[in-house]
Amino acid sequence: MTPTPTQSTAESHVDAPSFPFVRRCPFSVAEDYQNVPNDGAPTPVIFKGAPAWLVTGFDDVRKVLADSRCSVRNVPDLSRGDSGAEGGEGGLPGFFLAMDPPEHTVLRKTLAKEFTPRRMEAMRPTVQRITDQLVDEILAGEKPADLVDQLALPLPSLVICELLGVPYDQHDWFQEETRKVLDTTRTPEEIGQAIGAVMTYLAELASAKKEDPGDDLISLLVHQARVGTITVPEVAGMATLLLMAGHETTGNMISLSVYTLLSHPEQWEELRRDPDLIPQAVEELLRYLDIIGNLPRTTLEPMDLNGQLVDKGALVMVATDAANRDDRVFSDPDNFNIHNDSRGHLAFGHGIHSCLGAPLARIELQVVIETLLRRIPTLALVKKDAWVKPESKIFGLSELELTW
Repeated sequence: MTPTPTQSTAESHVDAPSFPFVRRCPFSVAEDYQNVPNDGAPTPVIFKGAPAWLVTGFDDVRKVLADSRCSVRNVPDLSRGDSGAEGGEGGLPGFFLAMDPPEHTVLRKTLAKEFTPRRMEAMRPTVQRITDQLVDEILAGEKPADLVDQLALPLPSLVICELLGVPYDQHDWFQEETRKVLDTTRTPEEIGQAIGAVMTYLAELASAKKEDPGDDLISLLVHQARVGTITVPEVAGMATLLLMAGHETTGNMISLSVYTLLSHPEQWEELRRDPDLIPQAVEELLRYLDIIGNLPRTTLEPMDLNGQLVDKGALVMVATDAANRDDRVFSDPDNFNIHNDSRGHLAFGHGIHSCLGAPLARIELQVVIETLLRRIPTLALVKKDAWVKPESKIFGLSELELTW
C-alpha cells in the first residue's frame, strides 16, 4: 500500500538549517550533511532566507533534475541571471541557465552544435599549446610556483577568450567581475552591476563583429542574430554566461585536481607510468570534488517528493556533492581512487540543463594533468594543507604552492 504523502507546512521549516552548508575540506562534503537523514525524504532547509527542501540521494537528485515540473526560474539568486521575481520576470537575456523551455530550448540549441564532443576535441591542440606556454613560464620562473595564478585560472580563461573571440587583455577585469558575482558577501546590486558591466562590454564587441566578423563563437552568434534566430542582447548574455561559467569553474577544478593527486602520491605516480588512465582519473576527480555542490529548482505544481508533498512554487535544492558520495551507487565513495568507476556522476548536473561546456572542461583537465606528469614529474606540494577560497559559491583554492 502506497503511503499518503505528508503535507508541507510552515512548521516543518522552524529551526531548519541554512543551506548551502559550509564546506571546509577539499576531500569531504560539508559536515552538516551528517545530520541529513538517508531515507530519501527531503530535508527542510533555509536558502537565502526562504524555506526550501533539500534532496541528497543520487536517484532522487536525478529525478528532480529530469522532471519538467521542476523549473529553474524564480530562484532568489541573481548570479544565475534571474531576479527571482514571481512569474519569472526580470531574467537577463541570454542567461539560458535560468530559463525553461521553450526559451531555453532555442538558446541552448543555438549553442549546442558548437559544444559537441567532436567540436571540443578539435580544441585540444589549442588547449595543449596554451598549457605548454604557461608551463614554460612556470619552469622559467622562481620556486615555489602558485598553480592557481600561474596555470589553473589563466588556462581556461585564455581558452574561453579564444573560443569566444574576446581580447585577452581584458582578462583581469573579467576575472574581477566574475569573482564579485560568485562572492556570497556581495549585495544583489553589486552582483547585478558586475554582470551588467560584462554584458555591456560584450554587447559592444558583438556589434563590432557585425561589421568585421571572425571565425569565433561570438561572430557565429552574431550571424544568428542577423538572421533573426536570436537578438544581440541574447548574444551578449550567452557570451557573458559562457565567459563567467567557463573559466572560474574549470580553474578551480584544475587546482583542486592537482592538489588531490599530489596528496595521493602513489596515484600520481601510477598516472605518470600509465597516462591512459587519465580520462578515468578525471571522471573520479569530478565526482569526488564536485565544486558546484548544489542546484536550485522551483516546483511548477504540487509534487510528492518521496512521501513529502511540497507546494507549487516551493524551492528544491538538489545536492549533487552529496549524491556523488552515495554508497548505493559508487563504491567506497569517500575515498579517492583513480580506478573507481565514476561514470554517470552528477558534477555536470543532469537533464536539459546539464553543463554545456562539460566536453571542454574534461579536455582541459586531461591536458593539464598529462602535461604536468610528463614535463614536471617531480611536482610536489609545498604545504600539505591548502587555502580554501572563502565566501565563494564555487568551491576552490585561493592558492596552491608547488615545487619540483
